Amino acid sequence: MKWKWLSSILLLALMFSLCSQPQESSHFNTSLDDTRYPVVEGYRTRIVSLAPSITEILFALGAGDRVVGVTEYCNYPPEVLKLKKEGKIQTIGGYSTVNVEKVVSLNPDIVIATYGNGIETIETLRKTFKLYVIAFDPKNVSDVERQILTIGKAIGNYDEAEKLVENMEKRLRKVEEEAKKIEKKKVVHILWNDPIYVSGKETFIDEAITLAGGENAFNFSGWKIVSIEDIISANPDVVIVNSGGGMGGGEDLLYKWFIGEKRFQAINATKNGKVFIIDADLISRPSYRIVDAIEQIQKFLR
Repeated sequence: MKWKWLSSILLLALMFSLCSQPQESSHFNTSLDDTRYPVVEGYRTRIVSLAPSITEILFALGAGDRVVGVTEYCNYPPEVLKLKKEGKIQTIGGYSTVNVEKVVSLNPDIVIATYGNGIETIETLRKTFKLYVIAFDPKNVSDVERQILTIGKAIGNYDEAEKLVENMEKRLRKVEEEAKKIEKKKVVHILWNDPIYVSGKETFIDEAITLAGGENAFNFSGWKIVSIEDIISANPDVVIVNSGGGMGGGEDLLYKWFIGEKRFQAINATKNGKVFIIDADLISRPSYRIVDAIEQIQKFLR
């Protein structure tokens, strides 16, 4: 079970990597999705979401009452769980294990997917079942903003999408100003401990750390397995661990492991009480809530 959860987190993370700065909403091209498929503007009444991040965006745009299908991992906002329990929203499988027949049975007028669902699944829905599918592969905050605007256009909620992106950019500008006041600290982000997975450069988590005013303690690219000795050698000023949701042992599983490991007692983060937990969903999903994660990381750096 833990490997299924970890592989989902890593898959979401890999779909959302590299770094860039936010752009003005007027500069985004919303005429095509990330597969170069035309985006047709219109009001959609039966929407299927194939990713937790997409579901979060749809509800934030005020289209939750038009969502008829989501994945088993879609759990935010809490209203989603309530609607699934009541049978008002159907579950269409997992993130990378979409039940195509279930999607088709819901008779959607739009399906919104990500590359993590698999290009084969996307093309099957389009070509075999003639469904209108738009898909996204966000790699950074700017991509998330463009994704939001494009979804807004495709479902008839563009004004709401613009307001959501404007709010994100306003908050990011504040983060940028606050970052100038913060002494730069070395940060290690740990996804899991058995084996120990950490975030390196050219990842969306590295972007979040950088925007918040910190510096990644590891210089390699992507997500890699490291040893306890590697972390001790990096001697981070701040350690951020994912919540243990879905992997057993409680939300503070990784925190307890790190604090309880005697060999970590000598590093700056432990000595100065700078070991923190961050919601794994918050930091791993390319939705508007990534700004919440960046703001939270900035608080950790103060």
